[in-house]
Amino acid sequence: MSTKKSELVEKLANNYPSFYKKDLKRLVEIFFLELKRALKRHERVELRDIFTLETKLYKAKFARNPRTNEKIYVNEKHSIAFKLSKMWSEKINEEK
Repeated sequence: MSTKKSELVEKLANNYPSFYKKDLKRLVEIFFLELKRALKRHERVELRDIFTLETKLYKAKFARNPRTNEKIYVNEKHSIAFKLSKMWSEKINEEK
């Protein structure tokens, strides 16, 4: 299930009626902006007992085009690695 930012703000507004919706919207925007900035600086982002995000460097290499069997050069690049916490993983996979 995916959730849009607007749905997230709506759920927060329902759970916390004392906060203004515009403040909650700004809070969500700041959270994702800071998350994005930290990942751009190649820093590890950790929400304790929930998940961690970090960038992983893939070195430059020669790869093969499977259709033509031609060798191509692939530049180094960063990718985002996501890891779910052990507690959440157990909760998701527990038997009912």
